[in-house]
Amino acid sequence: MRNLILSAALVGASLLGMNVQAAQEPLEAGKQYMELSNAVPVSVPGKIEVVELFWYGCPHCYSFEPVINPWVEKLPKDVNFKRIPAMFGGPWDAHGQMFLTLEAMGVEHKVHAAVFEAIQKQRKPLTKPDDMADFLATQGVDKDKFLATFNSFAIKGQVNQAKELAKKYEITGVPSLVVNGKYRFDLGTAGGPEGVLNVADQLIVKERAAK
Repeated sequence: MRNLILSAALVGASLLGMNVQAAQEPLEAGKQYMELSNAVPVSVPGKIEVVELFWYGCPHCYSFEPVINPWVEKLPKDVNFKRIPAMFGGPWDAHGQMFLTLEAMGVEHKVHAAVFEAIQKQRKPLTKPDDMADFLATQGVDKDKFLATFNSFAIKGQVNQAKELAKKYEITGVPSLVVNGKYRFDLGTAGGPEGVLNVADQLIVKERAAK
């Protein structure tokens, strides 16, 4: 957790004082991105995978949303994008389990922005299942179904999987992106939000050429 807090502070500094100049330079492992010690299998074989690790309680993740969402919508068909909640205990776990529950219910895409807004702007903690369910009901999500799914064995299994993936991705802060289970980078290393997308685009091209 201490590393995550330090990382967030560094990211904040990068947002204030850095630009995307570094991201325009030729990519170099250990500079704009880190190469993982061990490659992590992708979820959809045959496609180039881009993973965003995030937390609803992270202001930088919230600010990144209007930047990354239009980019995701324009990704080519050979690229698979997915979000994975980072969970390091406390509210991280609660919010991560909420995300996975909404995803399992097939409604995450409908309420994702509203959940972010509630936590970041309306200052709703949304760390207790009943509070989550009450809020989500205002967004058209069935309260009883949400609670049943939230407490299900299947979701608890997904929580464990997400935590294991975060370890394998060796993340130290959020938001972080991972391309094809091999390369990890964030706002600090890539030089800000636009820099992150620039690095992602170049690594996607790199992985496509390697096929």
